[in-house]
Amino acid sequence: MEKQIDARGLDCPQPVILTKKALDEMEEGKVVTIVNSEAARENVKKLADSLTCSVDVQQVGGDYYISIFKEKGLEGPKFENVAGKNGLVIVIGTDTLGTGDITLGRILMKAYLKTLAEVCPLPETIIFLNSGVNLTVEGSEALEALRELEGMGVEILSCGTCLDYYKVKDKLAVGQVSNMYTIAEKMNNGENTIFL
Repeated sequence: MEKQIDARGLDCPQPVILTKKALDEMEEGKVVTIVNSEAARENVKKLADSLTCSVDVQQVGGDYYISIFKEKGLEGPKFENVAGKNGLVIVIGTDTLGTGDITLGRILMKAYLKTLAEVCPLPETIIFLNSGVNLTVEGSEALEALRELEGMGVEILSCGTCLDYYKVKDKLAVGQVSNMYTIAEKMNNGENTIFL
């Protein structure tokens, strides 16, 4: 079996996600992913290496053709990516990811939230505090990703005090309004709590 994925011009992490889905759908065979950036080339190669697949890269003009060969029986364990009682809590206190340029930070946050639906395990709960609540209201570019996560069973909580402070409580578009008692309880009882 052979599949070809044209991922030229796609933003990170789409080339990796599309390649992984194609590999997951086959027992054995070859996936050829076409990208046009060195970063995408390296990321797809790293995916193949992590799955113990053979890789061959050919450059044609400005494009890279990454051939990944999956042999029967070499796949790692498969996990059903459904939220459950795993104790993973993610606390998001800002509408950007990382420090530095705000526009880049917003792009990275949107990509992070979109990618969460593709990795295992899914968080049990995502808590939004301070300016992070702006990700959960009307007009947010992250709404599609958050709605997908909520549909997969991830609990989405936004701090009510924060929504009031930014005057956006009536614009909440995903998840539930929460209070500091519930937020503190979730954070304290989480077996693995990540702060962004």
